[in-house]
This record gives sequence, structure tokens and C-alpha cells, in this order.
Amino acid sequence: MPHITIEHSANLTEHHDIQQLVDAVHGAALGHGLAPLDGLRTRAATRDRYRIADGDPDHAFVAITARIGPGRDAESKTSFLETILDAAEAQIDTAPDPLAIAWSAEIVEMDPSFRINRNHVRTRIAARRDEAAG
Repeated sequence: MPHITIEHSANLTEHHDIQQLVDAVHGAALGHGLAPLDGLRTRAATRDRYRIADGDPDHAFVAITARIGPGRDAESKTSFLETILDAAEAQIDTAPDPLAIAWSAEIVEMDPSFRINRNHVRTRIAARRDEAAG
């Protein structure tokens, strides 16, 4: 955990590499330390139908949501949000951009009572570590 979703307007893909955005956010999240490698998932969702402000086609949005388990203090959560949002903006802010982007980031804490997690990635990563050490 966390599971990060980068939701964005479709017009962003006309000017920017979304995989690089995903990679930048994922790397920043990992570097922050809030998330272990085997629990971190980052994905992007393109929204083809949207309207931003006055409908100008050069308006865009990026909304980042990080779903995490409970128990982290406010300072850690705020720092995490700032880290991933800064990484996202830095990735997109690489050249003059015809788009005016509305950015947002939020954390949603999941209730562990209503969550099932079967993480086979964790098992595989642990096995690789054991092989490398062994």
C-alpha cells in the first residue's frame, strides 16, 4: 500500500508521455518511504469525457488519489502527498505547455475491515531476495 491512481483528462496525452508520469509518481512514492516496494501500485486512468471550467479545450486536469491503510500521522501523509504531486508536476513541466492544468492530490484511508488483499507480488519479490542472498 498505497495504491495510487492518476486520473487525467485525455488532452494531456496529446502533449505528454503518461507512462513517464506514472513512473515519476511511482518513483517519488517509493523514495518517500511511506510505501514498501511490494505494496506500491501506480496506475493512470484517462478520462475521455470531461469539462473543465469554461470548457476551453486547452484546460486539463490531473487528479492523484493515494489509497492507504490507516495509522499514519498527518505529517507523513502531507509529506507523501507533496512529494508525489511535486514529482508529477516536475514530469509534466518539461517544456512550454499549451495546457493550463488543474492539479489535485488526496489521500483516502481504507478501512481494513472491508478490504481483502491477496498479494502474490510480495511473495515473488521475497523469493527473489532469498535467491539472491542464498
